[in-house]
Amino acid sequence: MSHTPISTETDNGTSRRNFLKAAGLTGAAFALGLPSTNVLASPVLNLRALPDSVELTPYVLIDKSGRITIMNPRPEIGQGTYQSVAALIAEELEVPLDKVTIQQTGGESKYGGLWSQAVGGSGSIRGGYMQMRKVGASAREMLRQAASQQWNVPIAECVAENATIVHKPTGKKLTYGQLAEVAAKLPVPKEPTLKDPKQFTMLGKSMPRPDVPLKVAGKATFGIDAKVPGMVYASVERCPVFGSKLVRFDATQSLKVKGVQKAVNVERVVGKNHYEGVAIIADNYWAALQGRKALKVTWDHNKHDTFNSADFEKQLRELAKTDGVQGHNAGDFDKSFADAPNKLEALYETPIVSHSTMEPMNALAHYQPGESTRGDKVELWVSSQGGDLVRDEVAKVFNIPADNVTVHILFNGGGFGRRLTQDFATEAVALSKAIGKPVKVIWTREDDTRLGPFRPMTFSAMRGALSADGKAVALQHKVISPSIDATMNATYDKTKPDGTMLEATNEQKYEIPNLNTRYVHADIHIPLTYWRSVTSSTLAFSHECFIDEMAHKAGQDPLAFRLSMLTKESDAKRVLLKLKEVSDWGKPLSAGKGRGIAQWEFFAGLAGQVVEVSKDNKGGVTVDKVYCVIDLGTVVNPDTVKAQVEGAIAMALTAATKDGITFENGQAVQSNFDANRMLRINEMPSIEVHILAEGGPTIKGVGEPGLPPLAPALANAVFAATGKRIRRLPFDLENI
Repeated sequence: MSHTPISTETDNGTSRRNFLKAAGLTGAAFALGLPSTNVLASPVLNLRALPDSVELTPYVLIDKSGRITIMNPRPEIGQGTYQSVAALIAEELEVPLDKVTIQQTGGESKYGGLWSQAVGGSGSIRGGYMQMRKVGASAREMLRQAASQQWNVPIAECVAENATIVHKPTGKKLTYGQLAEVAAKLPVPKEPTLKDPKQFTMLGKSMPRPDVPLKVAGKATFGIDAKVPGMVYASVERCPVFGSKLVRFDATQSLKVKGVQKAVNVERVVGKNHYEGVAIIADNYWAALQGRKALKVTWDHNKHDTFNSADFEKQLRELAKTDGVQGHNAGDFDKSFADAPNKLEALYETPIVSHSTMEPMNALAHYQPGESTRGDKVELWVSSQGGDLVRDEVAKVFNIPADNVTVHILFNGGGFGRRLTQDFATEAVALSKAIGKPVKVIWTREDDTRLGPFRPMTFSAMRGALSADGKAVALQHKVISPSIDATMNATYDKTKPDGTMLEATNEQKYEIPNLNTRYVHADIHIPLTYWRSVTSSTLAFSHECFIDEMAHKAGQDPLAFRLSMLTKESDAKRVLLKLKEVSDWGKPLSAGKGRGIAQWEFFAGLAGQVVEVSKDNKGGVTVDKVYCVIDLGTVVNPDTVKAQVEGAIAMALTAATKDGITFENGQAVQSNFDANRMLRINEMPSIEVHILAEGGPTIKGVGEPGLPPLAPALANAVFAATGKRIRRLPFDLENI
């Protein structure tokens, strides 16, 4: 049975910038609940929801048998929130994680408003560290108070230990299950006392992730695994030329395929963009796919079939000559650049790339027409990066109350920002509404690769100036690219600087007196969305490579040059000094080897990397080792941090040295992993991860900061080894 979420207000115009603020400031409700029936919540992320008859209070549920359920508001996409968020609560609740059932929330308003139940921007821990600890601490204090009242003793004598309250003077014990009903009636402490970190038994220590055994044993349920009675399958033919209009289709041959039921028009919504398609509905996925292959469709491309990557690159290069819109300005760049004795300029280029999540897009939806007084209802089972995102997007697109949308968030086979856009979910809802049955839509790998939305092509025109003694006096970073926000927002204003596309270019701690950033907007009809570390994945490459170019022009060591611009204490300086230590930067490398360095600080956090490469006798290089220092402030699970950094490096190395997405005749050339290649395990370099977790007021993210420094550190290492500058991605390691 499903539970009905409560209505929540939505802001359909929420930008990524507002999302990132929300992700870092989201509050949490603190309560302890008592289910009225003895129902076991599935350990597989909401395989089945608790019955409607159970009135759940947020986050912590305890029944009389002592069964404890912790609600996780942050979907598990491989980054470890299934363990880490629950651990924040369990640590303060004084209960081992192996005694807890973890249940995924589905966008219900009692767990927070828009973006509160989403993962992106590396915001789950940095945005919820204190709040989730307070959830557990509040529940613990309520249980202590309940025991104090039952025993008629001072609360100070009641201590929480291993899911029990112990009366220290007498040794008497009561389980949480025995106290839950009384505790649930007590007021919730707003500012409960938190544990001293020195008392932590879980946080800060490498702990097993409870989702891993489920995944290894094949027991974990992903969106693509979901099934409900009476469901049918759909495979959708969408035009690979974006902006095309459906003229007509002929499903005669499709309907001859055994199991095919019908062909239905459907619309895909990506931000302001609407794309037409034809869905083949069938008894099973194989029949739907074969029926789709037999479909005959006529499209009107509206001249979009002339679009190609080479021409668009030329357009960006021409636009690079224009001024664009000023973003940040400190000092007087134009004058300082004009007066400087040493100047340098460079243009850096990065391609369109796909997300290529291992689990293709999919959604199972059931649209249920309702009575006029209650309205229509929708229920979904989906791999998404946010239950609230699905809920609110479906409510907006179909003009139904948000509290009429029930969402079951299952395990995600990768997200990388792609599953922040809910087009795959609303498309499934539209088909269910059209045919009156639950419909499961599954994208093919070719659909995923060719249909986006993508990371945008991004160019950077760099200009820098040095004084006669080699000090950096001026730097300009001009970004030339399409806009992600323009894809999503019909009212996008081209006359204003785009904060997303200028991301962090003015936030580096380098003490350069004259700093200027500019943005030149380029129109494109290709749908775009956020990619892991967003625009930092491209801008760090140009920015940190150009810093190296300035160091070389000044005749200085690249690390020493950076440190010379960091006279004040900062996290960036600490990261670079730690990198110097762990990489043994001052030790000369043998002939044919080179090392490069880069650091990047942005909304998600801060990391720096040193990459070591070796030349081979065929004109290529091998990536030997990557040293990474990531600054967190506080760490929940060091093992997860290392895994996330390693994954980020693998993804960054893939984007830097494999294949971008190119367009010819209006459509993506690459369609599967044969041409959109991924890094192979034998190509993975040795990685050494060092975590700075020395406390402090700022908690930084984990999932994204390990990605931006890799490309510039690698390119800088290639220059150190070969003397060749890499200013365009991707590049071929075997042919430098």
